[in-house]
Amino acid sequence: MTIKKKRKIRRKQGVPRNMYFSMDTQAAIVEYQSTENNDEKHKIYVSSILPAFDKLVENLIFVYGFNSPYDTFEVMKNDCVGFLYESIHKWNEDKGTKAFSYFNVVAKNWLIINSRQQRKRMKRHISSDNPEGMTSRQKDIYEDHDVVPPPDEILISLNKRNQIQEILKEIKGRVTSETENCCIDAVATVFQNVDELDFLNKRAVLIYVRDISGLSPKQLSVAMSSIRKHYRALVGPDLKYDLF
Repeated sequence: MTIKKKRKIRRKQGVPRNMYFSMDTQAAIVEYQSTENNDEKHKIYVSSILPAFDKLVENLIFVYGFNSPYDTFEVMKNDCVGFLYESIHKWNEDKGTKAFSYFNVVAKNWLIINSRQQRKRMKRHISSDNPEGMTSRQKDIYEDHDVVPPPDEILISLNKRNQIQEILKEIKGRVTSETENCCIDAVATVFQNVDELDFLNKRAVLIYVRDISGLSPKQLSVAMSSIRKHYRALVGPDLKYDLF
């Protein structure tokens, strides 16, 4: 008896694997705002908006390393997503700001403010001179707060971005494989939309490149390894823009 092997379906390279907050998401938000039927609004939100909000907040928490001495990751994420839900009516398509850009800023600001409030609350109740009064989780967060720079300190300054774009163009002319081209195109896309993304650091670049390129982790790793070599050859030993 001949057993047929299942044919593996390959997704085209360069097709985004998870464009979680797309123009379809924005269209759903517009539809949600214009719909008066509550049942229909709920359906639109759950099916077309909530998944995007959930992933957006999850990425922000991961990129910035937001944490709380009192809340778990899920609680913090769900509270932030709930705040985005309550802010849906505030976004105005006519003002020209894309929905992703608007809610990305809203979510990041909520997380920053929440993080500050939580740490102030912890420091009011627990003295660093009395570590015995802290749980192990509170000790870790207290120590992280003292040594990890705030998000604003790891942003790439605007005056460097144009220079980085030139470096990316040079690398584009050097890479040869399809996956490398796909990867460098994704990196370039991130920098072209940096103002909409609102933040950009080394970890953020990799997250967005993964989502935009649609490459598998192995493909991305191999492509990034090659790109790093070209990058370091161009910038020299100083590595003044250590993005990769």
